[in-house]
Amino acid sequence: MRPVIAVTSGEPAGIGPELCLRLATFPGDVQLVVIGDRNLLAERARLLGLNVAVRAFCPKNPVDRSMLDILHIPLATPSKPGQLDAANGPYVLAVLDRALAGCQSGEFAAMVTAPVHKGVINDAGFPFTGHTEYLAEKTATPLVVMMLAGNTERGPLRVALVTTHLPLKDVPAAITADVLEKTLRILHADLQHKYGLARPRILVAGLNPHAGEGGYLGREEIEIITPVLEKLRGEGMLLSGPHPADTMFTPPVLAEGDAVLAMYHDQGLTALKYATFGQGINVTLGLPIIRTSVDHGTALALAGSGRADPGSLFEAVAEAARMAARKV
Repeated sequence: MRPVIAVTSGEPAGIGPELCLRLATFPGDVQLVVIGDRNLLAERARLLGLNVAVRAFCPKNPVDRSMLDILHIPLATPSKPGQLDAANGPYVLAVLDRALAGCQSGEFAAMVTAPVHKGVINDAGFPFTGHTEYLAEKTATPLVVMMLAGNTERGPLRVALVTTHLPLKDVPAAITADVLEKTLRILHADLQHKYGLARPRILVAGLNPHAGEGGYLGREEIEIITPVLEKLRGEGMLLSGPHPADTMFTPPVLAEGDAVLAMYHDQGLTALKYATFGQGINVTLGLPIIRTSVDHGTALALAGSGRADPGSLFEAVAEAARMAARKV
């Protein structure tokens, strides 16, 4: 039986709905269900001139690539491309909650998320810093790890983060020995279980320029990062570093690892997005469910134009399906 992958349609004013419509041509052997407002999707299809018919989701539906299975969640108010409306903030969260509930019950094998707009959800009165943090809270998971991944000419590139959506001034205090150790354990375990790597090799970045230059440019490498690496190496983990971040993404260094652990958001994701943009994906590690996502935002300026590239969404669906197959 094919796994059922739930795809959330994201911010209704963004490119999420039209990207989801492109899934009618997804080539993989997987059953997809798009969660969102069926009228919104039908209207967006008409706007773009897409010949995509929609039908109500049923697990027994035969695969028909001219049809898109929809699990209907109604909008609070009609949505127009590019025009945010805080009234639809609760709708966006209801879509996420339905996908999560289906994953927890076993109805869905995995969930894939189209982009949401953090600002408009907060404007609606719901504190929201991102999918990663939201799903962690909803599943009572004390720590999750954000990892972005994509294919390059030299092979797969995977970059996980110790800290995520924090102001840069708050990053050093957030990198504690406890957090770093737990992050490495989650990354190591999911590289084994979700990616099939028996002995994953992890490249660990330093925090400071030149990885602290022996303590002259900061002591986090000496006092926090290196002791954690030595402890986990003693347990058999294949960890290298701390590496200077400015040379860690060079081909000779990357060739020695299966994944990179960066200390903060832009340290790791600038290189990742440059190398894989349009085909990269976001994976949340440490959750009790499988969740992947696109690596881009709502692109309000592109919404309704038909020019949004579905490549990242297609890859996120394909990765979720691969992970679901390994889990089975």
